This record gives sequence, structure tokens and C-alpha cells, in this order.
Amino acid sequence: MFKRQSLHDKWFDVFNYAGLIGIAIVVMYPLIFIVSASFSSPEAVNQGLVWLWPKGFSLKGYERIFASEAIWRGYGNTILYTAVGVTINLFMTITAAYALSRKHFMIRRFVSVLFVFTMFFGGGLIPTYLLVKNLGMLDSIWALVIPNAVSMFQIIITRTFFETSIPDELRESAMIDGCSDIKYLLRIVVPLSMPIIAVLAIFYGVDHWNSYFSALIYMSEQSTYPLQLVLRQILIQNQISGEIMGLDDVYLAAEKQQIADLMKFGIIIVSSLPIIMVYPFLQRYFVKGMMIGAIKG
Repeated sequence: MFKRQSLHDKWFDVFNYAGLIGIAIVVMYPLIFIVSASFSSPEAVNQGLVWLWPKGFSLKGYERIFASEAIWRGYGNTILYTAVGVTINLFMTITAAYALSRKHFMIRRFVSVLFVFTMFFGGGLIPTYLLVKNLGMLDSIWALVIPNAVSMFQIIITRTFFETSIPDELRESAMIDGCSDIKYLLRIVVPLSMPIIAVLAIFYGVDHWNSYFSALIYMSEQSTYPLQLVLRQILIQNQISGEIMGLDDVYLAAEKQQIADLMKFGIIIVSSLPIIMVYPFLQRYFVKGMMIGAIKG
């Protein structure tokens, strides 16, 4: 096939491949640099000697990070918050999107307008905090998952999937056989919607995993801190203070600052690795879900 192509097509392919390779390099290099820097010596990183491969292999950054027992508790908390949060997100999103996708739902336009209204107007930080406090959800998992239980943007995407990818004839056939709306949703719609569900799970999961601001606002007990907040504390504790007394303190402070800079790279790896490990298992569903509506006819 390549021999049958015209000269213009060949040059078009060359430019496409060159552009894709360039984009891949731009995207991959920061990740490669962070991984290499996290395993390099603080001196090599500080002197800018690290480019692609680790220089002066060292685990000082990871030793400081994992020396804290709080990091394992943070991992457990974040896994719990993410699992519960994603479960609630998927339940709320799928049920709301399914209801809005049904043409026989008489007030779906009115409900859609109410939902879309929340995308432009919110209560604000202080009213939201007061509401969470009055509901008694401070220092609990519910303070992190209930206020972010659903995203209207994800509801719109899921509703569009239901309307364009699942024909109404399928529902009519199921109803003739005596299938209720709930059974139709659980036994037919959900199994056929695995691509979009995988996309929702990835988006919601990454959002919960990387979230720290909500925990910073609603959590005061360190035993409830998620991983991101624990890593933030570790990094702050290893920063140098402004009080330097003598020459020895200068050297110690400089060494401590180098290790703190090295820890920043290790913290990125520690916080991102679980999500990176999960992604390959959902990749095929993710690709299908992202192509929703791209090819029709």
C-alpha cells in the first residue's frame, strides 16, 4: 500500500510521524527526567547534571519519604476515599444520565436546566464549609465525597452516550418482555456502557486521588489525612528554616535543602505511580469511551 501512495501522501505521512514523535518526546521527557532525578544524588540534581539517566544513584529522597509512618496511613486513606468516592460518583452519574436520556421523562429539560445552572453558579467556599460543618461531616470521609458526588460535565457525556449508542428499540424490546426500567438499566444499559464507565472511573478516580484542597479545608486530624496532604507535610518538614547560627549550620542547611529538592521528584513518583499502574487495565475502554460520537453513520 505504501508503494501505491503518491509523493504528496508519502510526505504527509513523514510529517505526521515526525510530528507524533516530537509530541511523544515532549510528553515523555519530563516524566523520564523526574524518574531519573528521583534516583540521583542531591548534588547531581542541584548541579543540573541529570538529563536522561540517574547520576550518582541514591535513594535518599525515597528514604526520607518512606521514613514517615504517616505515608502508609495516607495511602490507606486515599485508597478508601477514592474507592468510595468513585462508587458514589458512578452511581449518581449513571442514574442521573439515564433518567435525562429517556424521552418519556416529561420534565427532563427542566431538570437539565437546574443541573446546568450548578456549572455556572456555586455556593462558595465559606457557605459550603458551614453546610458541611452543620451536617457533622468534618474530619470524615463524607466531607470529601459528598460535596463532589457528581459532575454535571460527566452527566452530559454519559447522557450523550446513552442517547447515541443505545437504541430505543432495545428498550422497547426489553419492556415487551416485561423488563422494568431498573432491570433494563442494570442488565442491559450498564453492560453495554463499559467504555464510558471506564472513562468516568478514570476521571473521577484521578480527581479523588490528586485532591488535597478539600482535605486541607475539612480535615483537622492527621489520622484522616489523604496521601497528598501527608506528602505535603513531609515536604514542609524537610524545608530549611530561616534561622542559621553558624558555618556548620550553613552546610547542614544546604544539604537539607538539596534533599528537600530531591524529595519533590520522589513525591511526584509516589503519588502518581498507583494511577499509572491502573491505567493500562482500563486503556482499551478508555480509548473507546473517548471516541464516543467521533464516528457515526
